[in-house]
Amino acid sequence: MNIRILLLSLTVFFYGCKQDTFKTEESLLDYLKEEQNGYIHHKSVNGYDFTLMYKPTDLLVNQEIENEKISKEIINELKDKYNKYMYFNLSMSKNNQELLNTEPKSRNEFAAMVNQLAFGMNEKVHLFTKNKDTIEMTDFIYPRMYGMSKATSIMFVFPRDEDKINTDYLNFTIEDLGLYTGEMKFRIKTKVIKNQPQLSFNK
Repeated sequence: MNIRILLLSLTVFFYGCKQDTFKTEESLLDYLKEEQNGYIHHKSVNGYDFTLMYKPTDLLVNQEIENEKISKEIINELKDKYNKYMYFNLSMSKNNQELLNTEPKSRNEFAAMVNQLAFGMNEKVHLFTKNKDTIEMTDFIYPRMYGMSKATSIMFVFPRDEDKINTDYLNFTIEDLGLYTGEMKFRIKTKVIKNQPQLSFNK
């Protein structure tokens, strides 16, 4: 092989596998919001907008330390703690409003949707490997925003099983929530999880 081609191939491989590091949470979020980077996905069906974002470990760490000066040892402990899981943030909206503001037509429907969002999403959202092996959900968090947000947002937590993410992609699916959208499916390339961007905690 020509030495120039070999060096070029090694350079492409190195930069394709390296983890990007950002100085601020804002700059990291800007990177995540660029679709070509593979961390955010959008779909729209019947007027409903769905956005799925994979949240890197360091975002969770940064939220816990709240920009305080923390030792490197504690930061590494937090990284180890959060790196055991995968975090997906799902946002759903219609006309730039939360689902509870637009969908329920009666008090009973409103109560049913609140119950589903707060307690039943583990039965509606699933994560599968390329080979259709299920990754069981650990938890999900639905913060009530009481109409103060432009979307209904829920964070889903799954165990990070290296054997199960040793594949090209994962399928994140959402069963129809009574919105007549049908099942929504997002394909997440596992390389964005394995090589997730980081924050520089050197304050």
